[in-house]
Amino acid sequence: MTIEIIVGLPHLSNGPILQRAKRMQQPMLISANCLSRWRTAAGGWRDWQGWRTGQLANARGLRSLDLDSAGYVLMSRYGGYPWSIADYMALAASYPFRRFAAADYCCEAEIAHDRQEVLDRISRTVATNQECRSRAVDLGIIDRFMPVLQGRHPEDYERCAEALAWSMMPGAIVGVGSMCRRDVHGPDGLIAVVAHLDKVLPIHGPRLHLFGVKGSAIPWLQPFAHRVASLDSQAWGTAARRDAHRRQVPKSDRLAADHMERWTSVQLDRLREPHRHMSIEPIAIPHAEPIDPWEAAIQQAQAEIRDLIESGDLSHDEVTSGWIETWAADLYREDRKAA
Repeated sequence: MTIEIIVGLPHLSNGPILQRAKRMQQPMLISANCLSRWRTAAGGWRDWQGWRTGQLANARGLRSLDLDSAGYVLMSRYGGYPWSIADYMALAASYPFRRFAAADYCCEAEIAHDRQEVLDRISRTVATNQECRSRAVDLGIIDRFMPVLQGRHPEDYERCAEALAWSMMPGAIVGVGSMCRRDVHGPDGLIAVVAHLDKVLPIHGPRLHLFGVKGSAIPWLQPFAHRVASLDSQAWGTAARRDAHRRQVPKSDRLAADHMERWTSVQLDRLREPHRHMSIEPIAIPHAEPIDPWEAAIQQAQAEIRDLIESGDLSHDEVTSGWIETWAADLYREDRKAA
């Protein structure tokens, strides 16, 4: 089996980048955010105004086009999704995307600052996967739906996969998030995550799509080509920006298109390099019990709320810190009474 290289596009505007993409006939991917309409409100705040779906007509002539929910960019810039799941699924249904990814909650250290927040974001990812899947069924596009797993440690992704067991089916393509800033090596590295998922998923189960993977990882991923279906990246955009800065010239779309084609050629060449194998030393995830009774109540409240989010009994976007503290206060009083 061969790992498919998917090229990330920054936009669908007619011009040198899109023209080159059509000539290359390589699978392409766009972020939902590149189709957003924004209005600058009073105070400089950007207000989301819907989708620019008219641009999708420009995609005719591409070999294929996939859609990503743009989780990391939106979380880092706006702290969350500016649109609803219904809005996102309406976009997914507006064009015959080959695949569209479930909305998810990334777990990079820049976004999720502690262990509890990582667990919260995994639960929210489970909930948004469930809502996206349900709406995909209603919209008649379930055959193009790609579930997405999230986590920080390899075992986190296993927990997410178990909660989404209904999607871990033979022939399915399942996305794996929080990859683009992850080291290739190490016990929490990209290869460690892929190796763990390969071990715990059914042998004839789903194959994986890896979001935002460094090209240097390809030789290390080749031994897992039976499990890894594809990867995507828009790293060529960074290379174009650096090149323009070094040469002190504008970063034009024509210059960017040259870098896109050159980057793609390098990645395809990497698929022909000798496979590399890596030994992985597992690490134990720390599970220190809180000593302070109030901290223990907070963690118990968070765990109970996560269970309700994953079961669909609580909306993932309704939880606030004040609510968690109120929930914890009830648990704390009950524990004190029992003592």
